[in-house]
Amino acid sequence: MSPSSPPFPLTRAMILAGGLGRRMNAPAHGAPEKPLVRLGGAPLIAHVIDRLRPQVDQLWINANSDAEAYAGLGCELVPDTLAGHPGPLAGVLAGLERLAAEDAGASLLTVPADIPFLPGDLVERLRRRQAETGGLVCAGSLGQRHPVIALWPASARTALRQSLEAGRLKVGLFLDTLNAVTEVWDSEPDDPFFNVNTPEDLAIAEIRRTARQ
Repeated sequence: MSPSSPPFPLTRAMILAGGLGRRMNAPAHGAPEKPLVRLGGAPLIAHVIDRLRPQVDQLWINANSDAEAYAGLGCELVPDTLAGHPGPLAGVLAGLERLAAEDAGASLLTVPADIPFLPGDLVERLRRRQAETGGLVCAGSLGQRHPVIALWPASARTALRQSLEAGRLKVGLFLDTLNAVTEVWDSEPDDPFFNVNTPEDLAIAEIRRTARQ
C-alpha cells in the first residue's frame, strides 16, 4: 500500500483552531491568531495540514473568530455550534455533528492546530486500536494522554452535547466517561505531539524543523 493511501477509507479530520491562544501573543508575531503564527515561513496550521493530508480523505478546520484568514488553506471551515467559546470540546462537537450529517457510523480524527510534527502513522494506529476496542482512542506520549488528539465515534456527539450544555467542559473527565483508551507513541528522539503554546515553544519548534531539513 502506498504511504499516501489511507489504510481505512473515508477518514475525516477536524483541526481545532478555535482556541484563544493568549500565551502566544500572536499579534506580536504578525498573525491575528496562534494557528496563523509562522513557523519556517508557513502558518503553524499549514504544517498540521501537510502532516494530515496524506492520512485522511477530508480535512475540516474549526475556526470561529477570523474565518477568512483560513479560507486559503483548502479546508472546509466548521465553526462551533455552541455559543461562548466553551473550549476544545465545542470544536469536537461541531466536527462530530458535521460528520454525522454525512455518515453517522463513522469516526472523526481531531487534532489541535499547534502540533506541527504529527506522526505519519497517526491515523493508521488510531484506527487499528479503535477496531480492537470499538470506542474512543486518544494519542499519548511522554506518559501523558493527549485528549484532543483522538479518534471519536460519531455516536459520542449526543453525550458530548449534553455534557457541554450542562457546563462540564473538562476534556479528560469526559473521556473517562466514555472509557477512552490511549495509543502511545515513542517520544525519542522527539515528542511527535509537541505543541506550540508560547514564543519559547515556537523557537524550539523552529530548531526541530531546521534539524529535519
